[in-house]
Amino acid sequence: MRGKFKTYWHRWILIFSIHQFLFASWAQSEGNTIRYQTNEENAPGTVIGNLAKDMSLSLSHSSKSNFRMMKQFNDSFIRVRESDGELTVGERIDRERICRHSLQCLITFDVVNFSKDRYKLIHVEVEIKDINDNSPEFPNKEAIVEISENAAVGSRIPLDPAVDADVGSNYIQSYQISVNSHFTIDVLLRADGVKYAELVLMKELDRETQSSYTVELVATDGGNPYRSGSTKITIKVTDFNDNSPVFDQNSFSVSLPEDAPVGTVILDLNAVDADEGLNGEVVYGFGKQVSHEIRQLFQVDNKSGRLTLRGPVDFEDKNTYELDVQATDLGPNPTPSVCKIIIHVTDVNDNAPEISITPMTSITTGIAYISEAADKDSLVALISTMDRDSGVNSQVYCTLYGHDHFKLRQAYEDSYMIVTAAALDRERISEYNLTVMAEDFGSPPLRKIIQYTIRLTDENDNAPHFAKAVNEVSVIENNAPGAYITTVEATDADLGNNGKITYRLVDSVIMGSPVNTFVSLNSVSGSIYALRSFNYEVMKQLDIHIQASDGGSPQLQSRAVIRLKIVDQNDNQPSIIEPPLYKGSAEVFLPKDAPAGYVVTQIKATDADEGINAQLSYKITEGGHLGFSINKDTGKVHVSRQLTYDITDNVKVTVSVTDNGSPALTSTAIIHFSFVEGALPSLPSLARNGNEELFEWDMSIAIIIVLAGSCSVLLMAIILITTICSRRKKETGEGGTDEKEEMPNVEKVESGHIDSLIHNHKGKVFDAHPFPENPPLASSNTMETDPHISGKDSGKGDSDFNDSDSDISGDMHKKESPPTNSKCQKMQ
Repeated sequence: MRGKFKTYWHRWILIFSIHQFLFASWAQSEGNTIRYQTNEENAPGTVIGNLAKDMSLSLSHSSKSNFRMMKQFNDSFIRVRESDGELTVGERIDRERICRHSLQCLITFDVVNFSKDRYKLIHVEVEIKDINDNSPEFPNKEAIVEISENAAVGSRIPLDPAVDADVGSNYIQSYQISVNSHFTIDVLLRADGVKYAELVLMKELDRETQSSYTVELVATDGGNPYRSGSTKITIKVTDFNDNSPVFDQNSFSVSLPEDAPVGTVILDLNAVDADEGLNGEVVYGFGKQVSHEIRQLFQVDNKSGRLTLRGPVDFEDKNTYELDVQATDLGPNPTPSVCKIIIHVTDVNDNAPEISITPMTSITTGIAYISEAADKDSLVALISTMDRDSGVNSQVYCTLYGHDHFKLRQAYEDSYMIVTAAALDRERISEYNLTVMAEDFGSPPLRKIIQYTIRLTDENDNAPHFAKAVNEVSVIENNAPGAYITTVEATDADLGNNGKITYRLVDSVIMGSPVNTFVSLNSVSGSIYALRSFNYEVMKQLDIHIQASDGGSPQLQSRAVIRLKIVDQNDNQPSIIEPPLYKGSAEVFLPKDAPAGYVVTQIKATDADEGINAQLSYKITEGGHLGFSINKDTGKVHVSRQLTYDITDNVKVTVSVTDNGSPALTSTAIIHFSFVEGALPSLPSLARNGNEELFEWDMSIAIIIVLAGSCSVLLMAIILITTICSRRKKETGEGGTDEKEEMPNVEKVESGHIDSLIHNHKGKVFDAHPFPENPPLASSNTMETDPHISGKDSGKGDSDFNDSDSDISGDMHKKESPPTNSKCQKMQ
């Protein structure tokens, strides 16, 4: 690759990570090449150029980063100011160190320009210009050469060349020799570009006159100001030797493949000396001016003259060598003959391509990072390839394998871009392991394969997620304030702050109070605590709205409902509502001759709790032997046997009502039974299956029946009296005056009788009412004042006047008619 006069190992590459520019569409970008020059040894900070001005690029004033450099190797040589693309020297550049003797020294790199929603890839070439900072220098300050006194005019003796690290006009331009009478120099150019001088004899020598000469050789470069170096040369004149060895050819040019093994025969030299004996025996060797470098790579057999390869050569290091082989006889005062050999090293495909990948953003060496929100065709990394061979052997083709979410796009001759080929999702695939293969076009082709990892950076593209939109949680009522209720948990597939969830209560009002007066929520852990004691009888359910927010920007939220169900606790005793209690007791009336199975009353109770805590059962805890029983499920109190109590007796029974909670709660009441005279209105019917279904009258119905019966009796009495009186008038017209006088008395009698009847039916005789301390038996006294009525109107409070099975009204009418008739006859 050096044969192309470019130092590709100095390709630098830009790294950038600004999302709004990094993910611009390639279709809107275009690569351009711009060239600059700067001198070596310039001070750090020296301005090289300005990309924005030189390429008329628009800048985004809202961003601090409009330019980024892609760096690969010595990234400190040149710097790019991100705001406007100004290029400056980063550190001192020594051209001789980085480019050696290459005529052109380039530092190439790529810069990305961000502009609104697109990016532009700029290829920058900076040529490092040589300055004359090196003087010519000879290998030795003094040198000795020999020449035979019989050497012909024009004979040449090669001299050691001076070395100058500079190139171009700053390199050695001329040699000068000090003034003398016999010698001059001729400046020549070797095949490898090195200038050297040959000593040329201008006048015949005479050893007896002068056996040695001393001259100064000066090498001067073309710099401004110029620099020079010198060496002192002593020329010794040797005795006459009639014949010198003669080579078959004075010069040879041969080719040597760079992969030739050590020991390869390059050339068989042959020199002939016409003398005999030792004067005709020839030996071979390198001339004194042959450098140490050449002596390490090549060797010549001093007897056979065979030139062989001593060490490996590399076309990429140096492709041409020029050396002198001398042939000398063994006679006294030998005069060597020189054969010039030029060796051209030919390139073979012995170097596999090299791959360097520079990611756009890199946190870990060897791994590229790109946002999962990157658009299609977003730039991920830049691949730079290099092959140190030349020609077709240096041409490289690059291929990407591993996943179809990424692809390669060629940027320049030896660089490629890894770009996205599809939408990315870190939560689905967070890391890609790709294979990059670079292959040259040599025969056979050589390839280089490396593995490369691309990791996706997280974007806040996932809102917190609750497993359920509504979560039901139970808490037992009467909890202590501050008690732990539950913990809400949301998940977020994002990473870091994007996945860091905080919780809060959504503002709401419950029963006129803010929700945060009922519960508190830990914003970090999501734990919910009660701030008050809940009462199932007041509140059975509480909906708490929770919002989970992540820490991304912009922030994403989601909501869920915690349905807090208050679990009933058996904290309420049963409450007896019927019969009404006064100081825990009630009085109930019943006929003293009530038969077994007679329903006396029904105990009714309620329980504020629910479920099994409100399932009630009834029981007589005291007085069960007194002739009463109670249905445990309905609370109906029955007469369990034939009663033998008197109306003056008062029987006390204790009834308990117990719920089915755990522990069970119980309420009790004392029922005082008072007995009254009277016939049983009707017998309770019994179920055929043996289970008693006791007949019970509703008290309101009984009142209606009693009032209706009384009115019926009154109406029948009026009709009866009117009928009798009318007949009386027809039969005895003479007695009209007497009848008129008697009618008021009859009406008074009937009216008094009816009033007595109504008075006897005004009260609910068998209704329960609070038991007084000195209970007045008003009903009993009333019945005793009118024995004719009380016998038919006593007993169960809900009388059977309207029952089809009873005929109390008819019986009463029959019994009352005779007295009425007798009075009428008497009046008659």
